[in-house]
Amino acid sequence: MQIARAIAHHPRVLFLDEPSAGLDPQSRIAMWEAVQRLHTEGITVVLTTHYMEEADELCDRVAIVDAGKILVEDTPAALKSSVGAKTLYELDLREPAESLISVLSALPHVSGVEPTPRGLRVMAENADGLLPQVVSAASSYGLSDLSITEPTLETVFIRLTGRDLRE
Repeated sequence: MQIARAIAHHPRVLFLDEPSAGLDPQSRIAMWEAVQRLHTEGITVVLTTHYMEEADELCDRVAIVDAGKILVEDTPAALKSSVGAKTLYELDLREPAESLISVLSALPHVSGVEPTPRGLRVMAENADGLLPQVVSAASSYGLSDLSITEPTLETVFIRLTGRDLRE
């Protein structure tokens, strides 16, 4: 309803501040569809959101803001590729893994390894044949779970702003 009222006068630019906050899943999908229709009608939509998947889905350009300053601004695809990896391996480990970082960093196609609260994140430029090597190296550190994903805008955000909560 808010979007319908905002576009009644056919603006060239529409500002939406957290439009999906508090919406149920069906309403959120309908809101996304409405924003996409506005875009196809030639209306520029400036959207603020804390939901990175929403920014990835709806936006042609994304700016990541921290403490009132724009840290980066680019297309979602370019921001995700700035992580320097096409594949992320999230390792949940039972044992401390400081020495594992250097072992995994030396593997072919690994562009970085960083600690996470539950273990390690391995960033790979190319995943071909890497999984068995990662599992083999991490198994002696109590590898309890492994997930394989691609970089997201959330990955970029956390990389730029850090994991710690701030005031």
